[in-house]
Amino acid sequence: MKIREIKAELVTETVKKLFMDCNYFIGDDIMCALKKARDEEESDTAKNVLSQIIENDEIAAAEEIPLCQDTGMAVLFVEYGDKVVIDGDFEEAVQEGVRRAYIDGYLRKSVVDDPIFDRVNTKDNTPAIIHTKIVSGDKIKITAGGKGFGSENMSAIKMLTPSYGVEGAKEFILDTVRKAGPNPCPPIVVGVGMGGTFERCAQLAKKATFRPINTSNPDERYAKLESELLDSINEMGFGPAGLGGKTSAIGVNIEVSPTHIAGMPVAVNICCHAARHKTAEI
Repeated sequence: MKIREIKAELVTETVKKLFMDCNYFIGDDIMCALKKARDEEESDTAKNVLSQIIENDEIAAAEEIPLCQDTGMAVLFVEYGDKVVIDGDFEEAVQEGVRRAYIDGYLRKSVVDDPIFDRVNTKDNTPAIIHTKIVSGDKIKITAGGKGFGSENMSAIKMLTPSYGVEGAKEFILDTVRKAGPNPCPPIVVGVGMGGTFERCAQLAKKATFRPINTSNPDERYAKLESELLDSINEMGFGPAGLGGKTSAIGVNIEVSPTHIAGMPVAVNICCHAARHKTAEI
């Protein structure tokens, strides 16, 4: 396979479109889940809240305006082909795409340049968080999402040991969601990372929130665990907007990785129903 050159400007424009689109157009998987939940809800209040969320998302798409006032911190998962070269700086091309999306698309800029002391807004929502994986091929696949922090703040990680077993992992996941309660703006999507190291586990949990909720983990054991966790979360009764009902979550996605014999890390990344992500391949 020959080396393929990709223009940096193409990367920039692709990233710009991804972030504008993910803020305007909710995914079909989320919309279908919201409509299904509305049809199955028994509480009139819950039905009404879900109807308002659905209407909000439909208006956002029709008018191409943000579906939530928190347009998120930019996060990207990139699969970078090993036969690709860029006629410039790849990371800067991505950051420029984010910059153009949030400025030209009139998306709220929510990033500060220092976490503790200065906390001065960067005014263009950069820098983005970029997770890059080198893969075989001559293409670049980019999945982009805007992660809101009302739900991000409810996330947690715990370095469990193998003695906790599956029941210990379930207890930590459910306890994290229970403590979050109505704060992350339910119905939520729960991303779970298991295995790897401290940082790998958290990255897996974030990646899990980007996976369509109408898919299951390919391993039947984890797919069953996803279903069990979703049922248990919905039995908590927080309901849409925390006003009660059967729908506290619309999806639980688990991603796993090999880990050390002495560890069993588990991370929980919570996302509100505005689970925004779009994918493009260059």
